[in-house]
Amino acid sequence: MVVAAPVRRGLVCFDVDGTLVPGTSSCAWVAAALGHEAELVAAEAADVAGRMTNQEASIIDARGWAGHTEAEIAARLETLPLVGGIAETVAWCHDHGLRPILTTLAWTPVGRLLAGRFGFAAFCGPVPEAEAGRYTGRVAEHLDEYGKRDFALAQARQSGVAPEACVAVGDSRSDLPLFAAVGTSIGFNATPAARAVATHVVDGDDLRAIVPILDAQLSSV
Repeated sequence: MVVAAPVRRGLVCFDVDGTLVPGTSSCAWVAAALGHEAELVAAEAADVAGRMTNQEASIIDARGWAGHTEAEIAARLETLPLVGGIAETVAWCHDHGLRPILTTLAWTPVGRLLAGRFGFAAFCGPVPEAEAGRYTGRVAEHLDEYGKRDFALAQARQSGVAPEACVAVGDSRSDLPLFAAVGTSIGFNATPAARAVATHVVDGDDLRAIVPILDAQLSSV
C-alpha cells in the first residue's frame, strides 16, 4: 500500500536563542560551564551592536570548545533552559499540516538536540569542527542571518510551500531578513528591532501563546 505524503499547508520557522531559550543563549549556557562565558557574552553583545560579525563571534566561541568532547557538550545542552509549551506547539503544527523547523544561529549540536527532543523537522546552524569525538576549536561551517533566511526558503520549496504561507517566530536582529521574506512574522519576547517589523508580537513564558496566530494563518491559506 502506498501512503500519501502529508499535505503541507505551511512552514513555521522557530529561532532558538532568545526565543526557545529565554534569558540567555545556548552559547552562553555552554560557555558558562567551559569557562569562557565573559568573553562569549562580550562577543555576543558586540555582534548585536554591529561591532562584530556573527562569524567573528563564532570563532571566539569555538575556541572555548577546544579539547572538549561531543558527549560533554551534549550533556551540558541537556540542561539548557527552555520556555514552556514547545512540545505541544510542535505537535500542534504537525497535526495541522504545518512543518516546524529550527532557523537559528545556534551551533548545530543545539539544533540536533531540540529536533530530536521535540520533533522539529529540520534545523540549521554553524557547525563546530570535531575530530574523533572531540572539538578542535575551529568552525567547520559558518552561518549568518541571511543563511537562516535562505535555509528557511529552501525548506519551503522542498515542502511545496510558498513564502507567503510561512511563519517565522523570533526575537532579534538575526531574524529580520527571514521576517521580511515570509508572510507572517511573530516577535516572541522580542527586542525593539524585531517588534518594529513583526506582523505580530507575543510576550510570555509559554510558546503555546502563538498558536492562535498560527491557527489564523491556516485559515487564510
